[in-house]
Amino acid sequence: MDFYEAVNKRSSIRDFAEEAIPEETIKRIIEAAYKAPTNDHFRDWHFIVVTDKSLMAEVLSGVPKDLTVKDVDKMTFISDPVQKESYQVAVPKQYSMLINAAAVIIPLMKKKVDILHPADLSHLNCFASVWCSIENLWLAATAEGYGCNLRIPWGNEEEAARKATGFPEEYMIPCFIGIGRPAENAKRTKQLVPDMGKQLHWQKF
Repeated sequence: MDFYEAVNKRSSIRDFAEEAIPEETIKRIIEAAYKAPTNDHFRDWHFIVVTDKSLMAEVLSGVPKDLTVKDVDKMTFISDPVQKESYQVAVPKQYSMLINAAAVIIPLMKKKVDILHPADLSHLNCFASVWCSIENLWLAATAEGYGCNLRIPWGNEEEAARKATGFPEEYMIPCFIGIGRPAENAKRTKQLVPDMGKQLHWQKF
């Protein structure tokens, strides 16, 4: 699969076939993550790959299991109908899309600064860099024929994952990534297509 085909095929997958991913394939996908740009050149990210279902349940014990479409109606920031339809698919599957994946990948980044209270934008460089690696991982997974989803930890979710896997306090989780072979009936939400005539600017806005 060439690069642009992978980019165009990449989408959030929340329904998976019951199929394991070979260890060598996972290694190759994560190696692609390490090719991403990094603000300090160290690429001191770590990735925990969880395939054992009992451990996966411990890792995800903080993720809500009872969200419904009705919870989407309470989200006042949603106004666009395509966005709302996407959330109606995604929100009720926040737990199942991870626990039913072939693997949950946990990226880790060092807490070099307080990214929740940055003094300026440069304090977010480490956070921006790890997300570049996550995009590389996602595209590599797509190129290998797999699909991904992600959830940003909320509440006690990070602490539950830390307790289950034992990663040090100086690291934080930017997101959980579910990865696996897409199910034949996997729901793919509509994508908003940008208007390049209006959103691409040459020289000036």
